[in-house]
Amino acid sequence: MRFFDFVSVKLTICLVSGIVLGYYLEISPLIPFCIILVILPFLFWASTGQGRRGFPYFELLTILSVVLLGVFVVNLAQSKSLERHYGNIDLSEAKLWKLKIREVLKPNQFSDSYTAKVQSVDGKRSEGKIILRIRIDSLTEKLKVDDELLLFSTASSIPPPLNPHQFNYKDFLEKQGIYYQIQADFPKLQRKANPSTTLLGAASNFREHIITRLKRESFGEDELAVIQALVLGKRDDISEEVYDDYKNAGAVHILAVSGLHVGILLLLLQFLLTPLEKLPKGKTLKLVFVVLLLWGYAFIAGLSPSIVRAVTMFTFVAYAMYLNRPTNSFNIVTLSMFFILLVKPLFLFQVGFQMSYAAVFAIVWIYPKLQRFWFPENVIVRKAWQLLAVSISAQLGVLPISLFYFHQFPALFFISNLVIVPFLGIILGMGILVIALSLSGFIPKFLVMAYDTIIWTMNSIVAWVAEQERFVIKDIPFDAVQLLLGYFIIIMTVLFLSQPKSKSVMFLLTGIIAWQGWSIWNQFQLREKEVIILAHQTKNTVLLHQTGGKLHLFTSDTARTQRLVKNYTVAERIQSVSEDSLKNSYNINQKELYVMDSLAIYPNKKELDYILLTQSPKINLVRLLDSLRPKMVLADGSNYKSYIHRWKITCAKKEIPFHYTGEKGFYVFELNED
Repeated sequence: MRFFDFVSVKLTICLVSGIVLGYYLEISPLIPFCIILVILPFLFWASTGQGRRGFPYFELLTILSVVLLGVFVVNLAQSKSLERHYGNIDLSEAKLWKLKIREVLKPNQFSDSYTAKVQSVDGKRSEGKIILRIRIDSLTEKLKVDDELLLFSTASSIPPPLNPHQFNYKDFLEKQGIYYQIQADFPKLQRKANPSTTLLGAASNFREHIITRLKRESFGEDELAVIQALVLGKRDDISEEVYDDYKNAGAVHILAVSGLHVGILLLLLQFLLTPLEKLPKGKTLKLVFVVLLLWGYAFIAGLSPSIVRAVTMFTFVAYAMYLNRPTNSFNIVTLSMFFILLVKPLFLFQVGFQMSYAAVFAIVWIYPKLQRFWFPENVIVRKAWQLLAVSISAQLGVLPISLFYFHQFPALFFISNLVIVPFLGIILGMGILVIALSLSGFIPKFLVMAYDTIIWTMNSIVAWVAEQERFVIKDIPFDAVQLLLGYFIIIMTVLFLSQPKSKSVMFLLTGIIAWQGWSIWNQFQLREKEVIILAHQTKNTVLLHQTGGKLHLFTSDTARTQRLVKNYTVAERIQSVSEDSLKNSYNINQKELYVMDSLAIYPNKKELDYILLTQSPKINLVRLLDSLRPKMVLADGSNYKSYIHRWKITCAKKEIPFHYTGEKGFYVFELNED
């Protein structure tokens, strides 16, 4: 592949390797930094003294330096190894925290959530990011980006997933350099009167000002929510129903301001500013205006990470267009990826970053091949084919990632893309015009009605496509090995179809055989697997018994277990699910499990291996332990927390293991013990 001839590609691969190594090895940033300093003189010597046919000292030292650079920047970004990081102090007791709000997160029905920068702890300067959750009540006010707070509170670690194959929010935040959270009540916060203003805060406030102005106009509720997402990158107000429609129609990427939107905006600006090329040094002037307007749009959209990432990438693309070297598109995109990861290395682990670059790389590589495959003479057919080719290229690029994270594939994605994407430039252009006129206070009502109708029509088309449920393939099991093999097969297939060679055929067949081999191995492992799990669910008791591809569910409330069971069945490739009501006694590998519910009925047996306490039974646990002498006590989410606390202390005094699923997560019963 000629792509690997580009220096930017080689450097980016080395940087990515270093970031991955640094993240999982957790090396102090001082170590790679010192090694790089030692290597630099040798690198300079190799660059001046190495002959063309000699040993590649320069290349090897460059590779080592860039890999170490990746290790250095990712550990610097994680910051927990830095001396001033608040995680290095004792957080077991309450501290006086000084925080600065950096991002407003989507709230839930119980609390407002924010990402905050730690400025000091107990008066000592500190660093790091933390999640701030404020309980919602009648006194709660919304905080804004740049607000500075003082509060006296304890910090707790982010809880891990409590059930098997549940979304790992702890891991998600760690990949953003966040390791702790604070929960507080609004009246206990002290807000600084005149906090310092940052560019991020100014951008966020300006975006909120725009949204306030738009809410005064006669837009429909769903239409306004889509406008906010489509033009301003704020998806918080989108209803779950509308979001699911876009997801099932394969058009959810339209709701997030990303590379697609910024790319279309770049093409619009290139077209509108074409007259500048007639001026002296007009092309340079045009480039400056394009870049300034792109970053101006990023400011209007709140400078969110996804928008900054997309604008940075297309700033490099704009420069490539200025140089008029379209053959270097891959080189320019890779170069933008290198510099973004150099500044924000943790972006590498974010789904949005992965999908954006996977789609762009696929379009740059596959789209020209599809155009050479068929070039219709009819203009209308040619434009439709070009649009379809772009959509197919992007979908091929993100397909393995999409299946890995979301486990579904919308087979009718091309319909929604064919209908919506051609008009996305008009929708974006009209959106920016509507915003500008709304800010000025002179927006014609006919323009509001026209734009509202366009968004309503788009929502209706997406909803119709989403209703074709038989074309939405859901619950597709897809693991990390299949992710890698999927990309390998796609790459080899494209190479084979573009230039059929025996080597590409051999690699393609190898990939297919490896895929089949992994599938057979998974089926073999599945047939041999048997496990019994006590899951965690609030106000419910759930026991999962998996035997091969079958799952038997024991629960007191089946309706509450749908999400839990779905996550488990998809990940474990379960083929059938059966349900049964919860019983009081189970035999697990010749060990007795007794389930004591709110009736608090004692078993006939005098010795038990496990006791599961559910539905907050009113018992004297000391007497129960002395009477039944269990080897372990379990408690799930159906119990009152006050009871849990008391039981935990009692078991500790009696030196009997106690497992509460709300703290330690699900419990797996041992089935292979003698």
